[in-house]
Amino acid sequence: MKRTDIIDILDGTHPRVGRGVALGIYALICASAVVIALETLPDLTDRTNAILVGAEIGILTLFVVEYVLRLTCSEKPWKYAFSFWGIVDFLAIVPALVFLLPDFATIRAIRLLRILRLLKLFKANRALDRIAKALNRAKAEFAIFFFIACVALYLAAVGIYHFEHEAQPEGFSSIPESLWWAIATFTTVGYGDVYPITAGGRIFTGLVMLIGIGIIAVPAGLVTAALTEASPTDTNSADVPPKSASPVQVDMRPGTPALPSDTETPESNRGDDS
Repeated sequence: MKRTDIIDILDGTHPRVGRGVALGIYALICASAVVIALETLPDLTDRTNAILVGAEIGILTLFVVEYVLRLTCSEKPWKYAFSFWGIVDFLAIVPALVFLLPDFATIRAIRLLRILRLLKLFKANRALDRIAKALNRAKAEFAIFFFIACVALYLAAVGIYHFEHEAQPEGFSSIPESLWWAIATFTTVGYGDVYPITAGGRIFTGLVMLIGIGIIAVPAGLVTAALTEASPTDTNSADVPPKSASPVQVDMRPGTPALPSDTETPESNRGDDS
């Protein structure tokens, strides 16, 4: 088996077993997420804990094998190792060190890197690629929107500070402290830890909420427009049948000279004239 075939199998693009291997890797990632969640349950029995540890070792072993195969079968191993997905694959298997090193608290923190395996679910995903292209296409609009949103947040913090500082000096002690209220209000979360009590502050808060609804809707509109524009261009041109040549219209009225056929040559025409 060629190295390229192994890479195709791991990427899920192999015509025979690629899809099955890809589904198996996805199942391992989901199983790993379940194991991570179950390990946090209190009062686990020794038997249950042993089962979870065994499952974790098995999953880690398979991911180590996948990483080694990708590294050895790549045409440029170092390029893969330092690519984004190569780093994600490596960090996903780093927790294997926990089973090889002493159980110190600092070493146990490495196990948190296991959650990076969830990123592998998005690997080689065409839908995600289309979204990435759409975001890249609208990056200028996103930059302008981000700047406007930051200015609006700052103005909201300044406004609520002047309205509520005298009435609630502990809640709105400064403009930086008021930024927390501005973010919570713009996103329409409203935690309720700080809220206006003056009439002017409440009116101002209502305006900020209305503006916040519009600000939250802008990114969704930008992404939708970019995806709509990207869809026709992403269509494979090979799938589109070529346009047939327009038929030649011949005038069949009496007295109209007939068009020469493709098989006629200038010599034959001269012979007819003679």
